[in-house]
Amino acid sequence: MQKIQVLLPEPVLRDLREIAAVEDRPLSEVVRRAAEQMVRTYPMVRRKPGGVVVRTVDGGRMRAKAAELRALAYEEDSR
Repeated sequence: MQKIQVLLPEPVLRDLREIAAVEDRPLSEVVRRAAEQMVRTYPMVRRKPGGVVVRTVDGGRMRAKAAELRALAYEEDSR
């Protein structure tokens, strides 16, 4: 485990201290659990070794209406 220094706004720190008191836990544990929850919220940050990264491309705006997509997908290529 590593030690870090974090600056928190007073209202946030007050709320964290209150949560620690209600849960009867040290403030450091409450902050660790909050950080762990944040990491779980953003799973793309933790990539598994050997995992596949799928790259995507923004193709821009659709030029066809949604109702026409199926017909266009199965249309023969006229080139």
